[in-house]
Amino acid sequence: MTGEVSPLGRDDEPAPPDQLRASHEDRDRVVELLRVAAGDGRLTAEELDERLEAALTARTYGELTALVKDLPAQGQAVGVPAPPPEPKELVRIECGSSVVKRDGHWVVPRRMEVQVASGQVTLDFTEAVITQPSLPIDAEVHSGGLILITKPGIVVDTDDVSVRHGLVQVQAPWDATVPAILLRIQVSGKVGSGFIMAQPPRGPRSPRRTFWQWLLRRPKPRALPAP
Repeated sequence: MTGEVSPLGRDDEPAPPDQLRASHEDRDRVVELLRVAAGDGRLTAEELDERLEAALTARTYGELTALVKDLPAQGQAVGVPAPPPEPKELVRIECGSSVVKRDGHWVVPRRMEVQVASGQVTLDFTEAVITQPSLPIDAEVHSGGLILITKPGIVVDTDDVSVRHGLVQVQAPWDATVPAILLRIQVSGKVGSGFIMAQPPRGPRSPRRTFWQWLLRRPKPRALPAP
């Protein structure tokens, strides 16, 4: 039948950010920006009235952005999502007898090369910014160690690692509420007398007893359960 609008199918492309529907909160933010700009002398009274009327009737992020694009420092205030950070093509880590750690909101690169002599390298992926589905890691571990801290949705594959006298161990973090794979880490290379371990983050440690508690043989305080 003509005149009917078919619903979006699964194969349809998602709408670009500037065509997403704006909310009342988005419109209110733009209205406030326009009023501040008029107070700073950037807009005349006629321009303010015209843009306020357009802001209150805007339907998409793109229409709101057009109203403030000529005003300084008006980026994410409109509500358009920021583009994802661009990952590095290759990150090399060379560790002698020191300790190297990547944690927090670090951007996962497209590829990594890790060389450990006798130190330790820890890559914590629990809060990392993941922008691609896979991460190849070429590892060469002599007598040190490489530790991968994972979370549900991250899969570690070490089938291409050759071991001489060392250890390779993968402990998968199980969570049935995460059906999709966020990141697949493919580790290749060799291990001499060191180790490569993939494990979930450890829980909080139990508080240590004081000297007087140990002397009086008082029971050790229990750790508080994680919230």
